Amino acid sequence: MAHSSDKYADFENLRQRAVTLRRAGHSLRQIRDALKVSNNDLLHRLVKGEPPPEWTKRPNARDDLRARARELRLQGWTYDRIEAELGCSRSSVSLWVRDLPRPEHRRTPGQAAAIARKGWEERLRVRDEERRRTKEDARRSIGELSPRELFLAGVGLYWAEGSKDKPYDRRENVVFVNSDPAMITVFLAWLDLLQVERERLRFGLMIHENADVGGAERYWAGLVGADASAFYKTTLKKHNPRTVRKNTGDTYRGCLMIKVLKGADLYRRIEGWWCGIVGAATSTDR
Repeated sequence: MAHSSDKYADFENLRQRAVTLRRAGHSLRQIRDALKVSNNDLLHRLVKGEPPPEWTKRPNARDDLRARARELRLQGWTYDRIEAELGCSRSSVSLWVRDLPRPEHRRTPGQAAAIARKGWEERLRVRDEERRRTKEDARRSIGELSPRELFLAGVGLYWAEGSKDKPYDRRENVVFVNSDPAMITVFLAWLDLLQVERERLRFGLMIHENADVGGAERYWAGLVGADASAFYKTTLKKHNPRTVRKNTGDTYRGCLMIKVLKGADLYRRIEGWWCGIVGAATSTDR
């Protein structure tokens, strides 16, 4: 019994200290660090009944939106108008104000359509900003590439987009084709890492005949840093008038082919590297 009383006394003493800290405006983390309490259940028992300080409460932006939506509804605003003003979804507006009286309709169909269009444009703007921010955060998370990371990325890139040997069609050639300038840039950086001399590279453009062929040839030559002697004759794709092409405009420059001369040995190594990646990725002790 004496041992049990000692434990109770220790708990009460610890609780008094925790309550004092809580009332002084300390957070749970600060109390835990001050009292050296690592057990979360014990920590919550020590401060039971004591409200958290205001500064630890995170503001809820949606509470503000809800309050503003109700205020506007009481002023006679419709769902469309509230939706456009606050940039939130119609379902949220409906949930927040459905217990309030419905206002009288006072606008023309044209006005209603303009308000709805404004709300839709705002939602598109918010989505575009979220999309841009997500991509930018992801880009920054990559940081510097080590030579090994570039090596592995290049192997995967080639195996996804490069030509491959088939048992029924032996083609041990290193040929990479893509229309994305960024993919071409990464592939060339990978070849540089493998110490493949630029003199061994040949390029070829494949593009629709009714595109800006000359502009595309100049663009790719500038991107890869090669003169006309390194390029094969451009392959023109015949245009089918019954086909509606979407790859048009100033950004359409066709596809660039990169071929490594005397590349049979390099191709065999690429295939072996890819098999090694697959084996490592599926290993049970990974």
